[in-house]
Amino acid sequence: MSAPHTSVLLTEVLEALEPGPGKLIVDGTFGAGGYSRAFLAAGARVVAFDRDPSARRFAEGLGENFRLIDARFSEMAQELGEGAADGVALDLGVSSMQLDQAERGFSFMRDGPLDMRMGVDGPTAADIVNTAEPQELARIFFVYGEERQSRRVASFIARRRVEQPFTRTLDLAEVIERALGGRRGAKVHPATRSFQGLRIAVNEELSELEAGLVAAEKTLKPGGRLAVVTFHSLEDRIAKAFFAERAGKTPGGSRHAPPVEAGAPPSFKLLFNGAQAPGEAETAANPRARSAKLRVGVRTEAPVWKEAA
Repeated sequence: MSAPHTSVLLTEVLEALEPGPGKLIVDGTFGAGGYSRAFLAAGARVVAFDRDPSARRFAEGLGENFRLIDARFSEMAQELGEGAADGVALDLGVSSMQLDQAERGFSFMRDGPLDMRMGVDGPTAADIVNTAEPQELARIFFVYGEERQSRRVASFIARRRVEQPFTRTLDLAEVIERALGGRRGAKVHPATRSFQGLRIAVNEELSELEAGLVAAEKTLKPGGRLAVVTFHSLEDRIAKAFFAERAGKTPGGSRHAPPVEAGAPPSFKLLFNGAQAPGEAETAANPRARSAKLRVGVRTEAPVWKEAA
């Protein structure tokens, strides 16, 4: 099946991970399979993870060197064992195919049920919008969506849901638009940040990323490489802090994860300093790539860092 999703920074990820015959690459975010197909074409074996059951239809015909596991990427170490992989790729955030499916409820541009779950378990966006205290809603919009007027948005939602619960995406988007003054003609739609915050909260994306980075550290063999593609500042901040800490460049410690062992030898070295961004040709062809950043670390011989008790 052809993929309805353009893999971002694909050339750069391939250069970073160097897939080839005899290598095992983990595609932690299978989606529509763009990265996996490229890894397979290079001769590598691929084990992919995706908690979205709809992703399985894109795995048809990928051959005996491919396996898809219906699970979160944070489970890769327990599924594959420590030191099993030569490379791990994490292409974070929501995929184009999820955004484009109105029935998934991710987009404020298409009417659909207010769901937003990448998997099939747990509360939906509607559950959170209709039951969370206004203070909690404001926290979600401010922390995860970086919405400066989060309290105002939460107040409008809380007042409206008393009259009628939210069930549809466009209904919620219209209320947010009224709360923020109806800036429909603005470059960024007024519901963008609040929808991002809800989606991150529904899917526990930041804690999943933290756990996934630790799992990748365990799964990679010495010399193996971890490539992380982020799409907003919250994700990139976590990836940047993880690599800096594990490479011994900061005493750090993330506010999203438990403290780790102090003074442990670096378990990663950076393949390059900073982050790589897509080139002009890629962003022109795929506008959704504009905010993407790639960070890459190379696993050292050092033991996996232990989380502090």
